[in-house]
Amino acid sequence: MKILGIIPARFASTRFPGKPLADIAGKSMIQRVYEQAKKSSSLSEVIVATDDLRILEHVKDFGGLAELTSEKHQSGTDRCAEVSNNNSGYDIIINIQGDEPFIEPEQIDVLARCFTDENVSLATLIKQITEFEELVDTNTPKVIVDQLSNAIYFSRTPLPVNRDSELKEWLNKTTYFKHIGIYGYRKSTLQKITKLPISEYEKAEALEQLRWIENGLKIRVAKTNFQSIAVDTPQDLERAIKHLKSLS
Repeated sequence: MKILGIIPARFASTRFPGKPLADIAGKSMIQRVYEQAKKSSSLSEVIVATDDLRILEHVKDFGGLAELTSEKHQSGTDRCAEVSNNNSGYDIIINIQGDEPFIEPEQIDVLARCFTDENVSLATLIKQITEFEELVDTNTPKVIVDQLSNAIYFSRTPLPVNRDSELKEWLNKTTYFKHIGIYGYRKSTLQKITKLPISEYEKAEALEQLRWIENGLKIRVAKTNFQSIAVDTPQDLERAIKHLKSLS
């Protein structure tokens, strides 16, 4: 089973233009993501998928692999599908977020192991929510899971609703999980989902994985204990730099 890791990275961003090239203590964010992904024992290769020549050339300058993709893509999934089409011989594609400079290689390996089950065509990671602020944060997607470790639904609001308890007591009553935005796909499934039309629940929640569930696809979930740091804004970048300094 050959696995290709793809890191989608676009230059344009409403909240943080040029984010992949942002400096984090002497290395760009995209370089840090790339180097962490290369440490995974599961990946046969890692490629950055970008729509911008500046990112393409930068990745090549530090010795990484990168491919230029269409500017018309609406999501990282679409960008992954294009690169997947250009690279034969891989069974599994893992979509690694380009804005998580400290992603743990073990997270990638945990996700990759989901595909030892031949029935798994899509997979992602979840982490238990332990803080009330995360539970109610609409920027933190929540997920409910069935007894076979498949996702039932993703939402920006807390699910399930604990109707007999006050909101602040919910974490004491029920186990809640948040979604960690790294995905794995069998190559044929990746091509299939990019052709699906935008769905009703996806529009409502602004979560593309709901499109897959609405079309009858199963998403296997695996648990992780690692807390990644996503960089969505310049303020997040400062937090990431402080985190790196705390490790040294």
